[in-house]
Amino acid sequence: MEDSQTLGAEARPVPIQDPVDRAPRDDLERQVLPEKSESTSTPPASNLASVHLIDVLALKYSRMYIANVHAKVTWDGPDDPANPKNWAYRRKWTVTIITGVYTFISPISTSIVAPALSSIGAALQIESAFLLSLCLSIFVLAYAFGPFLVGPLSEVYGRVLVLQLANLFYLVFNTACGFAQNTTQMVVFRFLAGLGGSAPFVIGAGILADCWAAEERGRSIAIYTLAPLLGPVLGPVMGGFITERISWRWVFWVISIADGAVQVLGFLLLRETYAPTILAKKAQKLREASGNQAWHTKWETPGRTFSKILKLAFVRPFVLLGTQPIIQVLAVYLGYLYGVVYIVLTTLPTMWTERYHESIGISGLNYISLGAGYLIGTQSTARLNDTIYKILKKRSGKDVGRPEFRLPLLVPGAILVPLGLLWYGWSAQAHVHWIMPNIGIAIFGVGMKIATQCTQTYAVDTYTLYTASAGAASLFLRSLMGFSFPLFAPYMYAKLGYGWGNSLLALIAALIGLPAPFLLWKYGPWLRGKSQYAAGGEEP
Repeated sequence: MEDSQTLGAEARPVPIQDPVDRAPRDDLERQVLPEKSESTSTPPASNLASVHLIDVLALKYSRMYIANVHAKVTWDGPDDPANPKNWAYRRKWTVTIITGVYTFISPISTSIVAPALSSIGAALQIESAFLLSLCLSIFVLAYAFGPFLVGPLSEVYGRVLVLQLANLFYLVFNTACGFAQNTTQMVVFRFLAGLGGSAPFVIGAGILADCWAAEERGRSIAIYTLAPLLGPVLGPVMGGFITERISWRWVFWVISIADGAVQVLGFLLLRETYAPTILAKKAQKLREASGNQAWHTKWETPGRTFSKILKLAFVRPFVLLGTQPIIQVLAVYLGYLYGVVYIVLTTLPTMWTERYHESIGISGLNYISLGAGYLIGTQSTARLNDTIYKILKKRSGKDVGRPEFRLPLLVPGAILVPLGLLWYGWSAQAHVHWIMPNIGIAIFGVGMKIATQCTQTYAVDTYTLYTASAGAASLFLRSLMGFSFPLFAPYMYAKLGYGWGNSLLALIAALIGLPAPFLLWKYGPWLRGKSQYAAGGEEP
């Protein structure tokens, strides 16, 4: 009965009386069955039966409509404490930080094996350079396909349950990589670990969209996007020293131990944030307590069976990627940026060891410059993103926010990315002091962080209800490019050198990144208005 009392008056079911009771009880019924007047002539006897049947059916379905409308389960007003957006800030930040840690652990696996590849090749008798590269990049390839399974499942079963099960899947197969005895086992285990490890990228954005209002979302997105960028930076630093001092197998086992601790924290502290799942459980409790099967959420309709929901959820990411220009622009730009990031991550060891003659362990320390750039980009963007959003919202005159208010900061980010690539490439080409390439890498990191945070926040604000599917669509292209770019990078630098090679990368980044914020600012509202998915819209 406590669950019933939590609902507002508008959510209380109206008792359904016997439809043969002809006494009208409200205005709607009076419209269905008008009261008799003395001036109304008695209908012919032959029509009495048909008139009576029509009135009974009309009254029956009008009362069913009233009951169904009033039995719809929703939040108990705008201040309902069950709504994740109304949670206390401490609880919101707890969820945000744990989600960020999930997204930190998995990306470490993408690059931690880079310094250990030679040791892995010797132990597993891998002589092909392509197969060695595949042992590293196959994990990123799994990121392209995992979200199409994990993201939709989170919209059917809830965010937290799917996140924890997927992370457990990653934990098992990442541990198995340390026991691999041949090339096939290593490649298969790495791919399966990547499938589970892709979950935090997609579900994490949805959790933040569930918990934070639009004007508060900037800082939480900053934490969330920093984690997957710092992971690949710290991975080689850890992998180099672990390989030198212990064994390449412990590269995998150390990460699994840390992930096990995160799994325990998530199990203890994370709670479901997805509104359809929370309200569905609330409706189920009301049906069980009252025996009234009319209780339902707006997502629970007779035409939406489980099989249809599941089929639609699996297809939706492909639909978004194929039909939503906003998703296409963001996916292409982010995909290219991540491809360049993985070029930097995979080619730095070679540059520092061959051109600057550093040891494997010391060369890994140069990744700190990229991490420093990420930190600067995070701290400068976190506050500015929300501040600019609030200023533009106030200036709009209607005090209504728009996703396009996230775009102004994308302009400096799109400038810093090619600038950093040019600085890094030509200083390395000239073989100047080691600090100069690191400065260029840091500048690239700042621009990368600003661009990533602005575009992902814009996507979250635009596709609030379908954030997981939108993230899966974006991550598909991003992962494909992150997988494929490192495969051709050594040949590009061998042919063009670091100077002209990075100049080519910088030119493409500028051609894609610089027009993007201006085009989305101008055409974004029109595109969102045409979309049935944007701004939390529902499918028909």
